[in-house]
Amino acid sequence: MRSILLILLGLAALSRPSVSGTPGLARSAAPAADTAILRVAAYNIRHGRGMDGRVDLRRTAEAIGRLDADVIALQEVDRETERTGGVDQTAVLAGMLGYRGYHGAHRRYQGGEYGNAVLTRLPVLASRTHPIPPASGSALAVHELVVDVPGYGAVSVVSVHLAGTPDERLAQADTVTARFATRAHPVVLAGDFNGRPDGPVIRRLEERWRVLGKSGDPRTYPADAPDREIDFVIVRSRDALEALDHRVAEEAGASDHRPLRAVLRLARPERPPRLDGGALRR
Repeated sequence: MRSILLILLGLAALSRPSVSGTPGLARSAAPAADTAILRVAAYNIRHGRGMDGRVDLRRTAEAIGRLDADVIALQEVDRETERTGGVDQTAVLAGMLGYRGYHGAHRRYQGGEYGNAVLTRLPVLASRTHPIPPASGSALAVHELVVDVPGYGAVSVVSVHLAGTPDERLAQADTVTARFATRAHPVVLAGDFNGRPDGPVIRRLEERWRVLGKSGDPRTYPADAPDREIDFVIVRSRDALEALDHRVAEEAGASDHRPLRAVLRLARPERPPRLDGGALRR
């Protein structure tokens, strides 16, 4: 009788779901046969400087790793600058996490470069940095990574950091919209838009894009006591992408922003979308 009881207890333990990862992030359901899943995260890492003022890339990597995303769009990333000890932060973070990393510079800064980055664990089809209008005379860019989503095909994930005055950010938003309007495959924008949901920049983007709503508290800045939502995952209105889960992670110390993650379901087309090389070069 005792052995039967032990077997039953063991089976009950196996049937219980395990819960791990970042608080506030739900596990995603398995995809249906006619869909594919893409997990996209966005995180302004402030060159690894936490709310305590210390630059600690290991802490940054741990925060990113808990997101369990296929593609991570990062903002405010240094490459070999004086203020962060000449380190290629994209390469270091990618190495710690077992991802591939791609840096896209806004401009030269302190002997190196400052800009965006994208990390991924998916096959990469293309990588390109696109300039956008400057902020107060400082050059800006967005970085596009085209990944091959298993069971689907090409998808562009673009790391975005808008900055400057409202008029400057509107010009940047319009440039981003025009840049990616002709992609033959789906496009996902992820990052720090420095605009609130009811502000002019996000409203302008909503004319051609879908700003994905979040579950739970949507505020992302400042990380230790968020009082505003300025970080988003945004998809083109015409792309067949559905958010199964989209929320802000409860990470209050590794940067001045909180990270967010969206689990996207892509309806599989009759023919997998392919890389549009001509559009990518424009």
